[in-house]
Amino acid sequence: MKLRLLVASLAALFALQSGAVLASSTKSQSAGKTAASKPAPKAKAPAKAAPKKAVSSKPAPKKAVAKPGTNAKPAAKKVVARKAVPAAAAAAAAPAALGADEDAPLALDANGLPLLGSSAFYVINQNTGEVLLERNGSAVVPIASITKLMTAIVVLEAGQSLSERLTITEGDIDRLKGTGSRLALGTTLSREEMLQLALMSSENRAASALARNYPGGESAFVEAMNVKARLLGLWDTRFRDSTGLNPGNVSSPKDLARLVAASAAFPLIREFSTAHERYVDVRGRMLRFGNTNGLVRSPEWAISVSKTGYISEAGRCLVMQTWLQQQPVVMVLMDSSGRYTRTADAKRVRKWLEQGMPQRLAVAPQRAGG
Repeated sequence: MKLRLLVASLAALFALQSGAVLASSTKSQSAGKTAASKPAPKAKAPAKAAPKKAVSSKPAPKKAVAKPGTNAKPAAKKVVARKAVPAAAAAAAAPAALGADEDAPLALDANGLPLLGSSAFYVINQNTGEVLLERNGSAVVPIASITKLMTAIVVLEAGQSLSERLTITEGDIDRLKGTGSRLALGTTLSREEMLQLALMSSENRAASALARNYPGGESAFVEAMNVKARLLGLWDTRFRDSTGLNPGNVSSPKDLARLVAASAAFPLIREFSTAHERYVDVRGRMLRFGNTNGLVRSPEWAISVSKTGYISEAGRCLVMQTWLQQQPVVMVLMDSSGRYTRTADAKRVRKWLEQGMPQRLAVAPQRAGG
């Protein structure tokens, strides 16, 4: 009996231990399952970290913009900048750049003539009369301040005192174009100073004062200009005023070449039109006036007569008598397309002539003697 109770007790004890072990294993399995199911949220954490990395990677493109590591973006900007340049501006800039570089290849057309930015031009050997270069030489066009060469001729031929003092008045103010002047009202200068400022610096008020103080006044002066034009054989030339501000002052490149040649016969026109600068006393202040043609300051040029001109109707103009190979060459360049094109054209003409000048001059004297 006691033995049966002992066996039953041992069996119960074994059963209890087995149940505890089973419960423990069940809990561990459920805990394992729970642990296995929890990595899903942990897996989400790296997914959240990925956007953080993406955010932190954004500064890299910003740095690339601020400090580009390649030339791709700057190159694109340059292309846009080039496309944005107007064609007219590019055409005006090109002649100036060519003119500034004496070593640049000379651009020629199909006939071997230099490409110029002036609408009309006429280049002649003054000694022989040989036309070296021409385009629209007979075209009658406004001549702007080239007018002042004739103004100077009329003043000098009138024989008036060059030391006489002339005063700038209301009658000298430009009411046609509204241009300004550093010669203030009341400025008093000698006729010689007025003449030089008109030729060298293209001072309109000075040219106006010269005409007003001519015997008979401005109308008589303009009439004398037109009479002198007829005497010189300038049949395409008409004058309306002494300054060139009036677009009714017209001529042809051929006529202007004759006017330049006639001007070269006057020592004061040669001196005043090619002077680099002059200081004059304007109401108690010494003011510097410079030459409107920068080529006169170049040691590479030997210029005897020079005059520039500009109004909107005429464009930018330049006439000169210059010496090449000991020969006087007259250049007339009218209606240039840009501010510096007229001087750039003069450089191109000179380069073109120097390349073939010995051959041209070798036959030119024979024509003159024939």
